[in-house]
Amino acid sequence: MEYRSRVIDDDLQQLVKSVPAIAVVGAKAVGKTESARRLAHTVLDLADEDQAVIVRADRSAALLESRPPVLIDEWQMDPPIWETMRHSVDADPQPGRFLLTGSANPRNTRIHSGAGRVVRVRMRPLSLAERGIQTPTVSLADLWHGIGKVGGTSTVSLRDYADEIVSSGFPAIRFGPAVARRRMLESYVDSAVNHEVRQLGLLLRKPASLLAWLRSFAAATGTTATYTAIADGVPEGDRASRATINDYRDALEQLWLLDQVPAFPLGHNRLSELGKLPKHHLADPALAAAYLGITADSLLDGTAARNTTKVRHGALFGRLFESLATLCVRVYAQASGLDVAHIRTGRGEHEIDLVAHAPDGRVLAFEVKLGQTPSDGDARHLLWLRKRLGDDVAGLVILTTGKQAYLRPDGIAVVPLALLGP
Repeated sequence: MEYRSRVIDDDLQQLVKSVPAIAVVGAKAVGKTESARRLAHTVLDLADEDQAVIVRADRSAALLESRPPVLIDEWQMDPPIWETMRHSVDADPQPGRFLLTGSANPRNTRIHSGAGRVVRVRMRPLSLAERGIQTPTVSLADLWHGIGKVGGTSTVSLRDYADEIVSSGFPAIRFGPAVARRRMLESYVDSAVNHEVRQLGLLLRKPASLLAWLRSFAAATGTTATYTAIADGVPEGDRASRATINDYRDALEQLWLLDQVPAFPLGHNRLSELGKLPKHHLADPALAAAYLGITADSLLDGTAARNTTKVRHGALFGRLFESLATLCVRVYAQASGLDVAHIRTGRGEHEIDLVAHAPDGRVLAFEVKLGQTPSDGDARHLLWLRKRLGDDVAGLVILTTGKQAYLRPDGIAVVPLALLGP
C-alpha cells in the first residue's frame, strides 16, 4: 500500500532534529511504524523473533552499533530495551538518535518515564484530511490565529460521512478492499480482546464480559455517562465486578483503544461549576460501529439505535459523527500544540462539544451538528462561552455535514467537517 502522508509527519521531522529520542504511541495498526520508518536509518524490529534474539544478547551493542536514527519497533516486546536506550541517551544526548514505536506499555513492568530524554507523540487513526476524501479549505491553525478566509464548497454527502464512520481510520482497513473492511474490524476487535489484553498480563476468565462492557462503552460514545451507567448497560449474565471493570479500562487505555475527551480544566479562565466527567470515545468511531453491529445503511435509515444497550443519549448517528469530528479536531489541534477538552456545566445548562485550548487559557470552541445548516439555537452555547471568556476565545466553529463553509454575522464559522484541516 502506498504511503499516505500524516499530519504528525512534519512534527516528527522537526523533533528528530532537536531531541534525542521520540516515542510514537497509539493503537495497534494506526500507522506508527510506517511513519517512523521514513525517518530511520536503522530498524530493530522486536516483533521479529530472530532479530529480537540478537538484540537481547547485547542490547547496548545493538544500539551503539546501529546508524541513527534507530527505530526500535514494538519495543514493549523487550521492555529492558527502554532502559538501555535511556542510559545511552544520558551518555550521548545528541538529537535524532532513537525512534520508538509500540502499541502498549507492558502491564506490571516498571520503566522510567524518560522525562527530559524521550518526547512522546500520539498518533491517532486517519483524519478526514489524511484520508483524502476532500481538499480542506479551512485551517484549524488559521482559525486559532484569527487569519485566513472561511470558505469553500464540500462535495461530501451525508452518505459519505456514514461510510467514513464505519470504514475506519486504520490505514490497512480504510484503504483495504471495501468488502473486507467489516471482517477486518471484527478481527481487530477479536485480537484486542483475546490476545493483546492477555499479553498485558490481564487474566480474562470470561472474555465475553469484556466484550459486553466494550459494547456498552461504545453505545455511550459522545456522552458523559457515568461508569455505573455503562456497567448497567451490560446484560446481567455478562456483568463484572467494579474491580474487574477497572482492570478492563486500565488494559484498554494501555492499548490506546479508549480515547476519552477530558473535561475542560479549571483555572484562570473565568468558568466555574463545570462537570468533571470525560466524554467517551473509542480510538476510532469505526470500532464503536463494529462493536454495535452498525452499518452505514443502518445509520442512514435510523435502525442502528434499535440494537444499542441502555446507555442511549441522543441519536446514535449524530454521536458517531461527533466521534469522527473529535478524531479530526484532535489530529489537527495536536499539530498546533493544542490540547482538546469538552465543556459541560454541572447541571448541563451549557455544553461545548470540543475545545482546543492552550496553557494560557485561550480556546477555540467547536459545536458538532449532523445537520447541514445550523440554527441560531445551535450557536447559543458558543455565544455563551464567548460572553464568559471574552478575548480568551480565539474562535467559534460549528462543524456540519453541509456543503458550504461561511462566517455567520455573529462571527461563528460554519464549516463542513470535510473542509476542516490542520
